[in-house]
Amino acid sequence: MTTATAVPPPPPPDPAVRPAPAPRGKGRGALGTRPWVAACFLLPALALLGALVVYPIGFSVYRSLFDASGHGFVGMDNYQEVFTDARIRTALKNNVIWVVVAPSVATALGLIFAVLTERVRWGTAFKLVVFMPMAISMLAAGIIFRLVYEQNPDRGVANAVWVGIHDTFAAPAPFPGAHPRPTGDLVASGDGAFTTKTAARAGSAVALPLVAVKPEDVSGARDAIPARDVAGKVTGTVWMDFSRGGGGTAGKIDAGEKALAGVTVEAVKDDRTVASTTTDPDGTFTLPSAADGARLRLPAANFASAYNGVDWLGPSLVTPSIIGAYIWMWAGFAMVLIAAGLAGVPRELLEAARVDGANEWQVFRRVTVPLLAPVLAVVVVTLMINVLKIFDLVYIIAPGSSLDNANVLALQLYQSSFGTDVNQGVGSAIAVFLLLLVTPVVIVNIRRIRKERQR
Repeated sequence: MTTATAVPPPPPPDPAVRPAPAPRGKGRGALGTRPWVAACFLLPALALLGALVVYPIGFSVYRSLFDASGHGFVGMDNYQEVFTDARIRTALKNNVIWVVVAPSVATALGLIFAVLTERVRWGTAFKLVVFMPMAISMLAAGIIFRLVYEQNPDRGVANAVWVGIHDTFAAPAPFPGAHPRPTGDLVASGDGAFTTKTAARAGSAVALPLVAVKPEDVSGARDAIPARDVAGKVTGTVWMDFSRGGGGTAGKIDAGEKALAGVTVEAVKDDRTVASTTTDPDGTFTLPSAADGARLRLPAANFASAYNGVDWLGPSLVTPSIIGAYIWMWAGFAMVLIAAGLAGVPRELLEAARVDGANEWQVFRRVTVPLLAPVLAVVVVTLMINVLKIFDLVYIIAPGSSLDNANVLALQLYQSSFGTDVNQGVGSAIAVFLLLLVTPVVIVNIRRIRKERQR
């Protein structure tokens, strides 16, 4: 009688030991594809990459070593000119301002918009409005802001707002540009004021005629009347000494000539104002007895030119103004990316911080911002790369008189290569220099992407 022996079960597989890979077919790569098949698919992309990226870079490096004609080898002379030419140094300085200011401000605004719009019902609509400028091309945005920064307040929105605010706190001059006749008693006394050559006497009316008054400044004004002689007081009339259709007598009030109301009249003795008043609606004025023997002065505030706003596109403000246009376009881009990152922030951490007694500012600064650091880095790096290549916005917005002050490297590259003084050797040197500036930012971005993949 035979005895059956129990066969022990096989041991469980060791998880640390990987199974041997299945044998690949002969001539196949790691993905199970023949190398020549993969090469056939990659060849068009590689050819396009070489034609559009590798060849231009190589040719630019080669061309930067030759003169404007392209035949004379000059070595590093073109690179020396890049760092010695005044226009190129201005462009480099402006690029530094762009890289520091534009990405940081756009990212900060995007962060603020993304955080605040989470707490309102109409947040989606607000995000849509802020992001909408991204749908506009740089060309269209440049044309829009060229009009926004127009010097004339009747056309430029920025100056229309600024002039409105200014005129709210500082009353404009009643009759800008007006002045007396060259042969009259009133003469210029410096700083835009006009003063009589003879002293006024109490009881004797004074005539102070003015010309060059704008018709719109006297529309609806009363007709001027001669002032009455008042004992012990200095009286007079200020009016527009001009009759429609010509005629009339200079220095005399003719029928139909308009009174100038609201004009400040000062009595001056020894360069000291002893009395002051303003003209009535009929142009007349009355000064006290202290004005007897004083000369009468019409201050410059009566005739100062109307405030015309800020010269946004002047040499000193053109670069900040263009940066403002860029931020208007790209703050929405930053907001959308940051809002997407904010949606992935664990709400438990925010609530835990509030339970521990942190206020909203502390939650934002100590929890929200650190958790959004990777997203903020993406936005800043992307905008830095974009800013280093800025060209069309500057070229369109900056007027010819301020173009050199707003110059950037990409614009200088275009001007050096295709402008009036064509020197493609210098233009190629600028292109290579610009590539070297962009390369560190690109490397940082690549490393960041690799770290994100390894998580």
